[in-house]
Amino acid sequence: MKVKRPLRPATKKRPPAEHAPRQKPVTARDEPPSATFKLQKLLAQKGLGSRREMEELIATGAVSVNDKTATLGDRAGPGDVIRIGRRVIRVHAEADLPKVLLYHKPEGEIVSRHDPEGRPSVFDKLPHLRSSKWTAIGRLDFNTSGLLIFTNDGTLANRLMHPRFEMEREYAVRILGELTEEQMQQLTTGVTLDDGEAAFTYLADQGGEGSNHWYRVILKEGKNREVRRMFEAIGLTVSRLMRVRFGPVNLPPRIKRGQWLELDEKETRRLLSLIG
Repeated sequence: MKVKRPLRPATKKRPPAEHAPRQKPVTARDEPPSATFKLQKLLAQKGLGSRREMEELIATGAVSVNDKTATLGDRAGPGDVIRIGRRVIRVHAEADLPKVLLYHKPEGEIVSRHDPEGRPSVFDKLPHLRSSKWTAIGRLDFNTSGLLIFTNDGTLANRLMHPRFEMEREYAVRILGELTEEQMQQLTTGVTLDDGEAAFTYLADQGGEGSNHWYRVILKEGKNREVRRMFEAIGLTVSRLMRVRFGPVNLPPRIKRGQWLELDEKETRRLLSLIG
């Protein structure tokens, strides 16, 4: 993958971490140019909300297609003009292919558009979209760095984030101290958190120097601050945390902190085929 718009040079080295092996791409089916799509799907693809939210919006009569009030079950395709209030959304032949960005989040940024404290936001760095908005796939807390995926397609975002799909999240973790065999077993069999049990599906020692030690961990859920809380539950402090993979997507080494790249058509279709 090529970095299309590097924003600034990196000043920090990334921690050691193994990446999962790349999977072979599967050819995705292309929709014919004349295809029409369910209205709620098109609106979700534009990043305006989930399909359920778009269904509710259509039911209120707030959406029109070619100046006719839309109803549930309506479809639209290339050439049709969709209106939501004063907002006009045009459907092009490539509307079924979402936009996808990979962003290397540095520490010190929030994954939110609005912050009462006025802290820097990851959304400040992203390119502007004219007729849709970026949706963050998963979140990283203020002090966590690494891979963030953004898309303008609500359906794709849901497919990657919904718990039933159990998308793996892989992290490089630095702690103050070193895990014992008993603690490693605890973390992989389950520790009790305030919101239930949590366990890593994979945990491996990555070495380290002095009091700092690196580990590679994988889990299949995304509870708030889950990795940090799991180590805290056994009495250890995480001094640095970096996400290096989300589902089938690895953080490319060439994307430095604060930089992003947009997947091209081939890469996007490969991603869609990998997640089904």
